[in-house]
Amino acid sequence: MSDRPLLSTDNSPHYGASDRSSDSPELSEYDEQNRQTVEKRLLRKLDLRFAFLVLMYIMSCMDRTNAAAARLRGFEEDLGMTGNQFNTLMSIFYVGYLLTQTPSNMFLVRMTRPSLYLSNCMAICGAITLFIGTYHAILILRFMVGVVEAAFFPGAIFLLSRWYKRNELGYRTALLACGSPISNAFSALTASGILASLDGTLGFAGWRWLFFVEGILTIVVAVSAIWILPDFPSSSSVWLLPDEQILAKLRIEEEVVVRNEHKDTPVEGWSGLIEALTDWRVWWLGAALILMEASLSFRIFFPTLSATMGYNSTITLLLCAPPWILGTATLFLVARHSDATGDRFWHTAGPLFVAIVGFMVAISTMNAAVRYLSLFFMAQAPVAHVVSLTWVMNTFSQSRSKCAVAIAFINAMSSLGYIGSSYFWPSRWGPSYANSCGICILTSIMCIVMLWVFRRHLSRCNEAAEAEEQALGLRQGFRYFL
Repeated sequence: MSDRPLLSTDNSPHYGASDRSSDSPELSEYDEQNRQTVEKRLLRKLDLRFAFLVLMYIMSCMDRTNAAAARLRGFEEDLGMTGNQFNTLMSIFYVGYLLTQTPSNMFLVRMTRPSLYLSNCMAICGAITLFIGTYHAILILRFMVGVVEAAFFPGAIFLLSRWYKRNELGYRTALLACGSPISNAFSALTASGILASLDGTLGFAGWRWLFFVEGILTIVVAVSAIWILPDFPSSSSVWLLPDEQILAKLRIEEEVVVRNEHKDTPVEGWSGLIEALTDWRVWWLGAALILMEASLSFRIFFPTLSATMGYNSTITLLLCAPPWILGTATLFLVARHSDATGDRFWHTAGPLFVAIVGFMVAISTMNAAVRYLSLFFMAQAPVAHVVSLTWVMNTFSQSRSKCAVAIAFINAMSSLGYIGSSYFWPSRWGPSYANSCGICILTSIMCIVMLWVFRRHLSRCNEAAEAEEQALGLRQGFRYFL
């Protein structure tokens, strides 16, 4: 490979979404022939580094859900919880999570070292997890974990959007989001081992050891990430060759649409926040994802649902793993197919329909085998959340600052679904939890309807853009993913 630059950067930094305009850089014959080779090399390097984000997200999810596993081995009894206190403990996390996501991403978009920021936030989360005392102390700590951890997922999603093109984001977002089902699967396996083998060691209950071990592992992973995670393409990267660095910048510039209202100008003041908050689509998607997250509330109480089959705590936790392993495999397949077809709605609605079947099966019987089968259906629902977040990035990709705020704000709004839905699963509704499943069915259907309306709106926008281009004799430009 020649050492000369891959692309010329003398011209305007604005590019069309589908065809290069007159403002795009001229590529030499050499560059055109070798771009594909360099691009493959760049993507391979990016994928390897962003794979570490998956590990970080796994630890993040384990920190937020370990209380559900601890509940099976005396967590509530040791801390004297009564009534809905455990539900409050689970929901308080999302209060802190909701409050700081948008400010965090607004801060992140102005940073040059997002790797340092995300890693430090994750390390702080792990450190907080180590301090366990009374019920009220844990309540405060869970809130603080939510505040700090709010920086990670929306920040990671935004970081992906600064390196990958729109038709590459679905699969990469799926790779990141698979950390959640992997965490659900293997945190159950890890928890069963820790709770069974360390209970009583050094005078600590098994559930305390669960928090200790997972907190320390989170800190180790977070510190390692400082030297592994990439920063933005505009930052110099020692792990990229010069032609790879140039191409990384060019790929994202080519995604920017040349429109009067969206010039790729430097981010100033509160422009991104104002643009996002005055766009009704942000609020509409936020409301839809509130309903979606409410329907996904079973994830927090998955060990509780597994326990309704009547097995001991160790077997109950082990049984949690297979549904999430299947859910992870489905996530990859659906996300890749969504990218290949350019469809978002049906790849979001489909998993929700499958989960509805699972809820209906769980309502209909208390047979252990059939209820266990229903868990496999339910575990498909988180696939919808991943595809919907990719849809958000695709829809608001024309403005960097607005995209950052939209991702964080919509994800923050969705946390409202978890805050309220933590009370969808009171113990008095067990062991069938028919009422809980019924609520999840209702919220899933409402979410699907809202997303269908949104799809129809984007379809009309695409039709209007096509009509305008034909009338003015313009080449095909930006199109919304449906």
